[in-house]
Amino acid sequence: MKKILTSLALLGLLAGGIGAVGSVAMAAEEAHNAAAPTHFPIDEPKEMDWSFAGPFGTYDKAQLQRGLKVYKEVCSACHSMNLVAFRTLEGLGYSEAQVKSFAAEYTIHDGPNDAGDMFDRPGKSSDHFPAPFANEEAAAASNGGAAPPDMSLLAKARGVERGFPRFVFDIFTQYAQGGPDYIHSLLTGYDETPPAGMVIPEGTHYNPYFMSGVSLKMPKPLSDGQVTYDDGSPQTVDQYSRDVSAFLMWAAEPHLEDRKKTGFRVLVFLLLFGALVYLTKRKVWEGVAH
Repeated sequence: MKKILTSLALLGLLAGGIGAVGSVAMAAEEAHNAAAPTHFPIDEPKEMDWSFAGPFGTYDKAQLQRGLKVYKEVCSACHSMNLVAFRTLEGLGYSEAQVKSFAAEYTIHDGPNDAGDMFDRPGKSSDHFPAPFANEEAAAASNGGAAPPDMSLLAKARGVERGFPRFVFDIFTQYAQGGPDYIHSLLTGYDETPPAGMVIPEGTHYNPYFMSGVSLKMPKPLSDGQVTYDDGSPQTVDQYSRDVSAFLMWAAEPHLEDRKKTGFRVLVFLLLFGALVYLTKRKVWEGVAH
């Protein structure tokens, strides 16, 4: 009996030692993974509350106008929006005259004229937002070798894959805000501190929400009080990020509200049509023996 108890005690000590070693090894591995992550983004984007979310969501035009101002005063210095025409800004609640005045603030390089020369002129409503650089090579040369992406479709092109079972629920909740969630998290993630031991490449900036690595070349673009709002909204990095993310969602999908209205009408029609077909079938076959 004594030998059995002694053996059990030894086994307990051995198991405890193995468990302690395993815990230490696991902790060391976690620390190593934190310093050298193998998947990106390191942190998943935060899910925000957007007015355009869900099957009945609509754009907040005041927010879109603020987002346009953030884009114009901050983002447009590096990022183009080549696929967006000035005339579409009427969808933000601006009048035709306001859109013409806004477009005229830009200089468009046009031509050739009758003499075969290129020339500059004020923008027109039919023009698209001009790019800040002459070409992609010039954009890359001015930004440390990485050309800033065009923002026309950025809110639809960016977005982190959502694993099981969330993507199943997304079918029913109509979650389609991955792009705005990602952009907002990225813009507000610059103040995060990198884990101990993590090596940040020189000339880059740590951001745990960046989907292609531990850091990116773009420095923190926003700061509190940088853009003046006329409607009394908070002039903070978080608010700027919300507004410009919503604006970029509109730029990528300006007909979102119409699409949702059409989809709802189609579903109502299909339900009524299905009910009529069922009742017709019952009426036609009610006198036939089965």
